[in-house]
Amino acid sequence: MPEPKHQIRALHTASTVTVYQAYSPEIGLPAARDGRFPPAWRRDRMTWIKPSFLWMMYRCGWAGKEGQETVLAVEITREGFEWALGNACLSHYEHGLHPDRATWQRRLKRAPARVQWDPERDLHLQPLAHRSLQLGLAGEAAARYADEWIVSIHDVTTLARAVHARVRGGDLEAARRLLPAERPYPSGDTLLAHLSG
Repeated sequence: MPEPKHQIRALHTASTVTVYQAYSPEIGLPAARDGRFPPAWRRDRMTWIKPSFLWMMYRCGWAGKEGQETVLAVEITREGFEWALGNACLSHYEHGLHPDRATWQRRLKRAPARVQWDPERDLHLQPLAHRSLQLGLAGEAAARYADEWIVSIHDVTTLARAVHARVRGGDLEAARRLLPAERPYPSGDTLLAHLSG
C-alpha cells in the first residue's frame, strides 16, 4: 500500500516527538551537552525542525556540509509540536485550501510557524513520491521551542556517519537497521487539515 502523500512520520512516544536539526559544532555540541541551545543560537531567525532522519541527512549531506557538521535529535513535547502545527501556515499558496492568495499572505505573515512538504528521501537520498514535513518556527514558536518544549537533545552525528558508511559500502539492510523507528504520527482528521492541500 503506498504511503499517503502528506503524513508525518516520526520517532515518537506517548508524550514526545523527535525532530532533527544540524548545526555547526559551536552550537550543536553545547546544545547536546547542556540539553538546551547556547546563547549563540539565534532566536530572531526562523529555525526549521524535521521529523525525518533521512530528510535531515539529505539537507546536511550526512553531516558533511559546512555549518551542519553536528546533527541533533531534539526530543520535544507532543503538546508543543501540535501547538506549532495548529498555528502554522503553509509556506506556499495552495488553490482550494486558501480562499485566495491575499488571505494566504495575511495568514503567513501572522503565523509563528510554517510548513513545507518536501519529497521524502531514501537511503541514497533520492526523492520518494510521498512528502516529509519541514516545520519552521519563528517568533513565539521559536521561543517556546527553545524554552518550553525541549525534553532532551542528543548528538546523533556518529549515527549519521554509521548509516552513511553502510550505504556507501552497499549494505542497505544494515543501514536500514540503524535508522530511527519512524512511524506515522497520530494526527487525526484535524491537525493537518489546513496544511495538506
